[in-house]
Amino acid sequence: MRSSASQRSSRFRGGAVVSDEEWDEFARKAAEDRQGAPKEPSARARMVTERLRQEEEERAKAGRKRFGRRAEPVRNEPPGWRTGPAWQEMQGRRSGSRVKAGLAIVLIAGLALVVLRPELLIDRISGKAEQDEKSRQPLAAESVRPTAAPEQVYPDQPTLKEPFRGSPAAQWADGAAGIELPEAKAVGGLTKEQVADAVSRTKALLVAANLDPRTLRGERPEAALKLLEPRQPTVHGWLVKGLAAPGKEQDPVMMFTRFDPAEVRLVGDVVKTRGRMWFEAGERPGEVLVKADYSFVYPLVRVKKGSEEVARTVVRRQLTVAVNDPARYTVTQGTLAVLEYPNEIANSACGIYDGFLHPTFPSDGRVAGTEPSGPAEDPYDRSTELSVHEEEGCGQVSRT
Repeated sequence: MRSSASQRSSRFRGGAVVSDEEWDEFARKAAEDRQGAPKEPSARARMVTERLRQEEEERAKAGRKRFGRRAEPVRNEPPGWRTGPAWQEMQGRRSGSRVKAGLAIVLIAGLALVVLRPELLIDRISGKAEQDEKSRQPLAAESVRPTAAPEQVYPDQPTLKEPFRGSPAAQWADGAAGIELPEAKAVGGLTKEQVADAVSRTKALLVAANLDPRTLRGERPEAALKLLEPRQPTVHGWLVKGLAAPGKEQDPVMMFTRFDPAEVRLVGDVVKTRGRMWFEAGERPGEVLVKADYSFVYPLVRVKKGSEEVARTVVRRQLTVAVNDPARYTVTQGTLAVLEYPNEIANSACGIYDGFLHPTFPSDGRVAGTEPSGPAEDPYDRSTELSVHEEEGCGQVSRT
């Protein structure tokens, strides 16, 4: 951009001042040189050029001393030679073009991403991305019974990569980490150490019965059986018979979570767990009752090659075991006497009693067995107590 004469009282060039006379003479000579072939500058022009060159060199040296970095190379040409307003304007246009080109590339890349994955933009606009991020935050351990079911979020379908997608269990702990032990203390005539051993064995039973990979893939749950009091024929003996010859009257899934290995397998190696454990003095002296209430969520896929559809089965188990003082009662050391073990299983075919759970998948049509009925219940609702005396039924669930 050119300035009018009234604005040109002096020119500042990096701090060096050039008088009007020097500038006019220099500009006139530069104009003459542009109109014709290159000519030898006058003595006056050479003097001005030399003065400007020296000033630029001094400024460059000062810059190196101050900032400790290499200065830009000094140009010796006068403004008429590739440093005047026209040249600077042209350079500005080139710089602007480069900036515009860069912005265009970024814009094109962004549009291409939206075309390939439009859900990224849609999720951001709808707030779903923020909801997904929130749903991945782990929850604090459960200390008391909840007062309501967890909020229903976007009903996303689970995938092999994200088997807990769309489920409240995405925020639950993984496996045995979700079974936290209460702090032990002396109660019911048992010492603090005896109580600590009791709650530790109760956790071991829950893990062996519901999380052990061998149990889940249908093998005999040996570790769990060893923790059960063998003097209890109605529990230990009943389960042993059920494992050998399962049926409606003796189905081992009432205590053990088992899937048919010829039918389904676990997606990955993570089972989500949530619940709590506590203890209290029993009715008899020298007796402590350990109580547990836990839900387990299992993501499953068919074992058929190429299967990608994922289904989830939710199992909630309440357990009450008694630990008695061996100095007062005849007990098998290191075992637990099971008093109550009500359960609730969501997404398993009704009317099949073969010792395994049989999840259904979204693409399944009507499956064999008893048809579910009644209002849909939420298997993630842990606010209610499971009834010990409730008869077996086949109901509907609102989600898994």
